[in-house]
Amino acid sequence: MSAVHSTPCSAEALPLAAPAFDAWMQQELQSVEKALESWVPIDAPAGLGEAMRYGVLDGGKRLRPLLVLAACQAVDGAREAALRAAVAVELIHAYSLVHDDMPCMDNDVLRRGKPTVHVRYGEAQAMLAGDAMQALAFEVLTPDEGVAPALQARLCALLARSAGHAGMAGGQAIDLASIGQPLDEGSLKDMHRRKTGALLQASVLMGAACGSPDARAWAALADYGAAIGLAFQVVDDILDVTQESHTLGKTAGKDLHANKPTYVSVLGLDEARRCAAQLRDKAQTALRHSGLDGDLTLSLLADRVVERDS
Repeated sequence: MSAVHSTPCSAEALPLAAPAFDAWMQQELQSVEKALESWVPIDAPAGLGEAMRYGVLDGGKRLRPLLVLAACQAVDGAREAALRAAVAVELIHAYSLVHDDMPCMDNDVLRRGKPTVHVRYGEAQAMLAGDAMQALAFEVLTPDEGVAPALQARLCALLARSAGHAGMAGGQAIDLASIGQPLDEGSLKDMHRRKTGALLQASVLMGAACGSPDARAWAALADYGAAIGLAFQVVDDILDVTQESHTLGKTAGKDLHANKPTYVSVLGLDEARRCAAQLRDKAQTALRHSGLDGDLTLSLLADRVVERDS
């Protein structure tokens, strides 16, 4: 394959790379599903394990785990640590969806094409399932052996910062406080950089932390992750007004009906599409300037983020 990190992707190279990328993605998705199946318990008391597994298994794009594994591959990192990081970041993502869907937050009834956890199991069990997933993420990152303690600590720090007040939770707080309020593009970007972007960027950096990238490569991967994180949200906002619920697996048009500020409501549909394309270009530029020699995996993941239809 071509070295995406040092040369631009040509129109000829991408079709040749796509079959290998698809094979890589299917293999890694199977690895992640197998690990989640193994590590998310069924025997947690009082039906808690069933609710946890319902919320995290059998559904989802698994983009965050794929970013972890692709970044680890790019820096020739430790596979065992990366797989644990991939599972941990997906657990954090899943817990956030369970809580976000609850009546006290977004009050949604459909997620990944099926009833949300609180609809299926009740609000109290959904709250506990999300809490337990969050705790399990850090348990997965800290095994007794197989991952060096210093790397465990670094992975935990990256994940905690992206999920907490400076990241996902802080962004969700801004989101809830902004319902019915006008936001300019800068404020909207700050909200989604935290709410969605921080965890996606952390996924890239957790994968990179499993290897030994130099300062140049680390900064480039951070820029790539930041661009991809924001692009994902821009595309989400576009899909919310252009796709049907059965395609998205969640309630379409909900942000519009809830009077939430989105990239489409602030910029308009055409400008939002241009913004997503610009962010993809920014991610690709970061890869080309990283100084890393690798394959097209991270580059093609950036394309999939922007070109997806669900």
